[in-house]
Amino acid sequence: MKTSARNTLKGTIETITHGAVNAEVALKLFSGTKIHAVITRESVHFLGLVPGKVAYALIKSSWAILVAADERIVTSARNQLCGVVRRVERGAINTEVELDLGQDDAFVVMITNASQDLLKCAVGTQACAAIKASHVVIAVEE
Repeated sequence: MKTSARNTLKGTIETITHGAVNAEVALKLFSGTKIHAVITRESVHFLGLVPGKVAYALIKSSWAILVAADERIVTSARNQLCGVVRRVERGAINTEVELDLGQDDAFVVMITNASQDLLKCAVGTQACAAIKASHVVIAVEE
């Protein structure tokens, strides 16, 4: 599977909660972190999703919001992935920040340089990425 999404996180489907049109899928990564995705019930059926099935969460790095781990914010984002900053790469306009989530799971967030100047992310510091469940794409291997 090839994808342009910067983050491809492998895990096991833990639960599926069905609604009238959509379903919430909980994917448990090998690090123990859970990712929640809201997808259509038709997609659940098409992908053959059931608890215990291996699947991937695809999340573009620009879809996440980065916050310092010591910040106390309340957000509607269903997913909050916290870890240790292991790489910071500043470009002309944006900065890429890579978080180590543990157990070989990593998450990359793209932020503006102005945001980096404010957050001052540095290798070894703690940070969290917030991602709406509707911004998570679920994939399976055929």
